[in-house]
Amino acid sequence: MQATLKVRRYTPEAAAGDGSPREPQYQTYTLDVPDYFTVLDALIKIREEIDGTLAVRCSCRAAVCGSCAMRINGQSRLACKTKLIAIAPQGQTVTVEPMANMPVLKDLVVDMEPFWAKIRAVQPWLQPTGPKPEREYIVPNEAMLGLNGVMACIMCGACVSACTVLEIDQNFLGPAALAKAYRFVHDPRDGKTRERLAELNKYGGIWDCTHCFECVTACPKGVAPMDRILELRHDAVTHGFTNTNGARHAEAFTELVRHSGWLDENRLPVQSVGLFNIKELVQLMPVGLRMLIHRKMPPIIHRPIPGIENVRRLFAKFSHE
Repeated sequence: MQATLKVRRYTPEAAAGDGSPREPQYQTYTLDVPDYFTVLDALIKIREEIDGTLAVRCSCRAAVCGSCAMRINGQSRLACKTKLIAIAPQGQTVTVEPMANMPVLKDLVVDMEPFWAKIRAVQPWLQPTGPKPEREYIVPNEAMLGLNGVMACIMCGACVSACTVLEIDQNFLGPAALAKAYRFVHDPRDGKTRERLAELNKYGGIWDCTHCFECVTACPKGVAPMDRILELRHDAVTHGFTNTNGARHAEAFTELVRHSGWLDENRLPVQSVGLFNIKELVQLMPVGLRMLIHRKMPPIIHRPIPGIENVRRLFAKFSHE
């Protein structure tokens, strides 16, 4: 088959005619490849036979090391796991770009230091408390079953590349770090659960995720980072960390739906920021004004939906399980 790859090229030290840094450019390569070729196979062929200046990072070529994560047709993927025939069966052009949300060193190679800094920030090591045990702590198999999925993470960074929150706020810990934090919060050998949750409950932590599902889609190992973040939120509330906008928002959302069967969008922001948080309430006023001008304001009188008793019965059932 004939493959066409449109590769984003960037060399930081290269200067334009006026001496300023050269802007990234796209370069198209066309080559004949076997049907079994992956995107990584094609990139290696380009580097070895067509253009030796192309920079690409790879190692195992078996979806184990995670080093070949990049954006392929706009989605964060492992290049070694993405077959050309699957994404371009009719020979369509395949666009290849470096991972997002990380500085580009050259071409398809990014600087992973910000990624590792966020991983280190969640203290990814066991912190047992109490007296030193006389012998090793053998963890029961059933206690580790819930951690099997998250421990499959290969630290490729695909979820971080796909994260829409990191695009606008680099203070967010990100899906990979929070999934790693989940692994230690739920490890029965760790004794710092409450302390960990207190840190994760702060700005940039568990409440900043917007539920976009991009990290779930991007993860090549099924870790589902967003699901882990939601479980950490539940853990935080269970341990009494409820004095945040995020926790209040979750509680208000639940109670409003329980009350009327649908969301009261007038009361939700007020209950989320807190009735006495005058500063944040004032900041919300321009949003409400724009909604009013564009006729997007929810009805002032919020009536329960027909059959609300069924909704309340569901809440009552699951609240006792």
